[in-house]
Amino acid sequence: MITVVIASRLREDRIGYLTAMHASLTRQSVPWEAVIALDGASPDRLPAQLAADPRVRTFPLSRPVGAACARNLALNEVRTRYVNWADDDDEFTDIAMQTRLSTLEATGVGWCAGWSEDLHPDGTTNLWRCPTPPGRHEAGDVWTYWKAPTDTIPIGPTTILARTELVRAAPMGGLVQGEDYMTAVGITSLSPGILLPLPVYRYRKHPGQMTAQHGYNQLETAAREHAWRYGRALRSAIHRQGPASG
Repeated sequence: MITVVIASRLREDRIGYLTAMHASLTRQSVPWEAVIALDGASPDRLPAQLAADPRVRTFPLSRPVGAACARNLALNEVRTRYVNWADDDDEFTDIAMQTRLSTLEATGVGWCAGWSEDLHPDGTTNLWRCPTPPGRHEAGDVWTYWKAPTDTIPIGPTTILARTELVRAAPMGGLVQGEDYMTAVGITSLSPGILLPLPVYRYRKHPGQMTAQHGYNQLETAAREHAWRYGRALRSAIHRQGPASG
């Protein structure tokens, strides 16, 4: 029913995190599979637990292409009805897949999301309630909760479980960072969906995460501006033509 798409360079400092991500998937109560885009990394370096799991497939890329491109190319390998993006250093909560899948199947909307938690090195978590309020949202309405590019993004990209055709229509953006901002506003602009008031994803806080790297802020303003304008333009275009029914 669900494919989780992950991009990874299998860096030594993230192997343990990827194993933890896999462990969180094994605790899900609904069928899933994972496609791991190996961004220039050798499949031989895949952790043993993942290599032995028939639900995990690798998609090796002969050279590093960056997270956005790797994720989009791996999307070609998806063969299930629903897709969830994920990072190789994060985790899903135990009820993440079942609650969102049940909502999607019961309502017929295009996407279902939830809240996220920051996962700290000591194991503690902090809940992040995105600016978008819980409940049903029509196509394009989620973007309206992103008042300005510098504000907090309206919804967590990796908290979204969506129909595969919807994700293909709004994949990762062509950015070196902030590509996930674009898929989040794209998916939520093309179809109505539902935000559940419960955490479904944990963002791991650690020194090696991309947002903690030197120079990250140099392009963040431009990336946010681009994604914000994309959401505004997409919403405007869809509202002129009439939104999708879901």
